[in-house]
Order: sequence, then structure tokens, then C-alpha cells
Amino acid sequence: MHRLIALLMAVLLLAGCATSPPAPAVALPALRLSPASLGQELALQQRLVFRHGAHQRELDALLEVDAAEVRLVVQAMGQSGVRLQWDGRELTQQRAAWLPASVRGERVLDDLQFSLWPLDAIRTALPPGWQVTEQGNVRELEHEGRTWLSRTRVDAATLHLRNHAEGYELVIESVDDGGDSP
Repeated sequence: MHRLIALLMAVLLLAGCATSPPAPAVALPALRLSPASLGQELALQQRLVFRHGAHQRELDALLEVDAAEVRLVVQAMGQSGVRLQWDGRELTQQRAAWLPASVRGERVLDDLQFSLWPLDAIRTALPPGWQVTEQGNVRELEHEGRTWLSRTRVDAATLHLRNHAEGYELVIESVDDGGDSP
């Protein structure tokens, strides 16, 4: 879970580095799942690699999830870029002045939940016309027969997220998962 959150933050940071990013091809649905619906507690330290076009950025993230709250801190070069807290009702974020405006906490939360939360929890949050499927190590979010978001579990410690709607990729690698894996 922490990997996913970290990955999402990295993607958003990288997207912010690009000049005049194009408008998304489609608006991805907001998930806004409760922290408890994850079904477990997580405490993860992650290394994120965000790619958007020719830009690539590496970030560090700390993710904690319990039944009451999701907490994420993303750092670059030892400086905190963003802190997110989600209690199932309200998303609170603290952002560094240097963080690009295009890095949206809402998108980070949605990417995190898409990557880590159980499939059934995601299905219940999707609006009509959207489907989520999972075959083997690949999870996909589809609309009108097209995949707009995909997550591949590369190995026990690594997730690869592709946001086809906004044109970025995020690789999330857990550095120390304390026995919990995403």
C-alpha cells in the first residue's frame, strides 16, 4: 500500500515537471475508499520512480494505513514534498512550496487505493460504465472497452502503475515492508 501511495506521489511529481501537460484523455473515477476497507494495517518505506514523457524522478515515501486513516509522506532529496491524510471522509494535504500544482493529492490517493485495496472494494466505488478486472499479477480499470489505468505486480516488493489517461508511469518498490506487502 505504501508503495502504491509513494508511486502515485512520484507520478504526480514527475507530471508536474513536464511543461504544459495535456488534458487527460478521460477523467478517471474517484475511489475514496475507507481506510478500513483495505482489511489490514500497513507501514511501508518505499522508493518511487515516476516517469512522464522524457522526465523521470525518484522519490522516497512512507505509507501507513490503519482502520482509521491513510497517512503518506513523500520526500525528494530529504525534503518533504507532500503529506496526505485520509480518514475516509476528508483528504488533508500539506504541500511544499516547490511542489508543482499538477501534483494532486486526490489522484495520489486514487492510484494508491487502485493498487492496494481489494478488488471488491474498488468495484463498489466505480460509477456505471467502469469495470476493474484482475488476471494474475495485472489489474486494469476499463471504460468503454479501453484500459485507462493498470497495475502490474512485478514481484513481492515491486508494483508498476500505468496511468494511460494522464500519460505517466510509476514504479513502487518497498524498501522495508516490515512483513507487510502491498
